[in-house]
Amino acid sequence: MKQRRLGRTNLPVSEISFGGVEIGLPYGIGVHSSADMPSDAESVHLLHQALELGITFFDTARAYGRSEEIMGKAFNDRREQVILCSKCSLPVSMDNGSAQSEASAVIRRSLQESLAALQTDYLDVLMLHNADLVTLNQESVRRTFADLREEGVIRATGVSTYSAAETDLAVDQGVWDVIQISFNLMDQRQAVLFDKAQNAGVGLVVRSVLLKGVLSDRGRNLHPALDRIAHHRDRYNDFFNETSPTLSVLATKFALSFDQVSSVLVGIDRLEYLYQAVAAADGSYLDETTLARLQALAFPEPEFIDLRTWDRMGWLR
Repeated sequence: MKQRRLGRTNLPVSEISFGGVEIGLPYGIGVHSSADMPSDAESVHLLHQALELGITFFDTARAYGRSEEIMGKAFNDRREQVILCSKCSLPVSMDNGSAQSEASAVIRRSLQESLAALQTDYLDVLMLHNADLVTLNQESVRRTFADLREEGVIRATGVSTYSAAETDLAVDQGVWDVIQISFNLMDQRQAVLFDKAQNAGVGLVVRSVLLKGVLSDRGRNLHPALDRIAHHRDRYNDFFNETSPTLSVLATKFALSFDQVSSVLVGIDRLEYLYQAVAAADGSYLDETTLARLQALAFPEPEFIDLRTWDRMGWLR
């Protein structure tokens, strides 16, 4: 597994980062309850296997159920070998000006809870979860993250965003070392900011590379409401070859073909998915012609791609 630099942090991170949501709570196509999830022992084994295979960057969040706790069990005796990223969320009520003064306390309390669960005394990256324009514009939020970095309890600041406008603002603010964005074969809207982020020294971590399983074997029988997505998904079959034999491998290689991307986050809850992700990150990525063809095959209605809405409507079950 090759490593890339995480922007101006200079932290070396594996090209594949381990997405920890699936080991913490039911998530993704076909996962309905804890019965569909790996046990704690299986999850710890999965994390250890990921580390042995060269994955060093592990992503979790306070909102991911027991994910932090399980990672704490897995890495308490090998903390120096991993790069840990967690996230804190601010309540919607924090959008009110009168509540902004409380934001610092909420962030610090969330961080302490993360540290306790992860059994560590520092985080490599702390992100603001689902950062919107209102929250990004709160000076108290930005100041608190910068203070935590100065205090050494976190090594880098970050945000996870949904829209290009949020990412654009985060880059301009100069506070955020790392930005986690949604980007994949179908939804390529954030690509217009890749060069800007790289020039600003911001590390980009790509999530939703498999579109919550749609761009993998799990997405073969989608809900009828997603027929347009299913038909478009089939268009990628023409790109399968010896080096990209499946849609999940093709999707992962697509994201890794951009030099501005530091790491590609893949949600993993089974050994077979771990092996697939590691196999895809073989250092041999898409040539310029193939990359250009796939860039032209983005879904023509990207505003329809909204995983939170799809999940709420029950289209991913």
